[in-house]
Amino acid sequence: MAFSGKKPAEAPVSANQLNYITAGTYFEGTIDTKGSIRIDGKVKGTIKASDEVRVGRSGEIIGEIIAKNARVAGKIQGNVTIEQKLTLESDSSLTGNLSAGRLIIDEGAFFNGNSEMGDGNGANANGKKPIFEKNKTGNEVANNAQKS
Repeated sequence: MAFSGKKPAEAPVSANQLNYITAGTYFEGTIDTKGSIRIDGKVKGTIKASDEVRVGRSGEIIGEIIAKNARVAGKIQGNVTIEQKLTLESDSSLTGNLSAGRLIIDEGAFFNGNSEMGDGNGANANGKKPIFEKNKTGNEVANNAQKS
């Protein structure tokens, strides 16, 4: 069979595509996907997913993760930014800062770093303000009184 000079048609990009980095695979660089990705191998670099990042028990990441949702059973060293929900399963290990709309940490999970939850405006994922807010300085109290 002869090849025609035509380029093959590219598959349409779908938000529900699933990509894999399997056990025994090492990748270094940036991964940017419109769908989801499951990592059971080792990745050094930045992972960006429009949908979900799953790190299996054998998965190891050194770098940054940015995604809509994430579920971690393996090891991460680096910062994690999750728009909606981050789940750290019982065998997981996260060393780095995290920001997530909602955070679930199973018993036995290891986390060492700073965490920030909510939308960045002081409200959590349910739109609720925390019960206790940090104390205002004397100048802030005076300025608020003058505005009233």
